[in-house]
Amino acid sequence: MIAVRARLLRERRAERIAMIRYQIVSRGVSHRRTLAAIAKVPRHRFVPEALRHQAYDDAPLPVGHGATISQPYIVAVMTAALAPRRCDRVLEIGTGSGYQAAILAELAAVVHTVERVSALAREAADRLAALGWANVVVHEGDGSLGFAECAPYAGILVAAASPDVPPALLEQLAEGGRLVIPVGSRAEQELLVFTRRDGTLERRSAGAVRFVPLLGEAGFRR
Repeated sequence: MIAVRARLLRERRAERIAMIRYQIVSRGVSHRRTLAAIAKVPRHRFVPEALRHQAYDDAPLPVGHGATISQPYIVAVMTAALAPRRCDRVLEIGTGSGYQAAILAELAAVVHTVERVSALAREAADRLAALGWANVVVHEGDGSLGFAECAPYAGILVAAASPDVPPALLEQLAEGGRLVIPVGSRAEQELLVFTRRDGTLERRSAGAVRFVPLLGEAGFRR
């Protein structure tokens, strides 16, 4: 696996560095560990083959079954807001192709990620394993309910828009932990960052965003 990761690090590296410089750093993201993680993850391996020539463009891309891989800048903003530590256990909601999970896996001890679409969950698990991210565990299920079996989490990142903050995610957030989630209508949302401190929740906004809807019991209905 070391050889695989070394080879992946070389693949299209110049494009990743340019993406980081011109799409991310130029817009104000400076969290060094986030930037280093993005530089290590070959984004083109997480998009359909027909779209790989667009993998480093400044835009989200479809990955099938109504899911998308987020715009690089948004991935960076959300990851920097979560700021996981090497010792952390984190939860991602909305695995998609597995790209965000791979970036979190570069930063945290273990990543649990939940995907409601069976085919996407299987493909992401196979892809992450083949590319060497052994510290990611993919679960199939309703992400709006979180994943209580391994709670609490030092960080929870939701890669889909919810009409409100799902109560289960707040319950599964550890003391000192952060929840990063887009909240709003199907058309437009606000990226919110919650931090649990001394039993209370601090909230701040990280700006306007637009995500696919979080479908589930505590999310949007079909």
